[in-house]
Amino acid sequence: MSEVKSTFRLKTGDEAPAFSLPDPTGKVHRLGDVAGEKGTLVVFACNHCPFVVHLAQHLGSFAAEAAARGIATAAISSNDVENYPADAPDKMTEFAASHGWNFPYLYDESQEVAKAYGAACTPDFFLFDRDRKLFYAGQFDASRPKSDTAITGADLQAAVDALLAGEAPPADPFPSSGCNIKWKPGNEPPYFG
Repeated sequence: MSEVKSTFRLKTGDEAPAFSLPDPTGKVHRLGDVAGEKGTLVVFACNHCPFVVHLAQHLGSFAAEAAARGIATAAISSNDVENYPADAPDKMTEFAASHGWNFPYLYDESQEVAKAYGAACTPDFFLFDRDRKLFYAGQFDASRPKSDTAITGADLQAAVDALLAGEAPPADPFPSSGCNIKWKPGNEPPYFG
């Protein structure tokens, strides 16, 4: 389990890249369909990554609380499922249900959406305001698998609170950390590596 820190291409104020992705049942969700009234959290995730598994249950609770405040969540799996079959769509529904993910969990087979966002790791968090402009890109909190640091969601919570209060985005947020997105051979983006 090696830790990768996300290096963002999207900057604060950049518009959320549009997407049209299926959930495991084949139903297609567009960015506009999943966007919240006051903001939208896009999380790049997968089923097998220890960093995702570590906070998956807390993310489910966090997303439910955020939804009650007008912030919608959508998760996207962009991993190469041929080489990482545990991340295949037929396993995504069970993973989401077992962790209380009551938000769309979408499959980015082409990996083009991950590239458009500059996503580098799982989990990778992107919080957009009501106008779908990037407000925060950074970690959930300082906890990591096998660490003694409690899972609190403090960093992302502070960003949501600031967004809803009409305050400035957090200055110099700590990047998301996790396992690198499992790119299909030959499909690695220029920012990978």
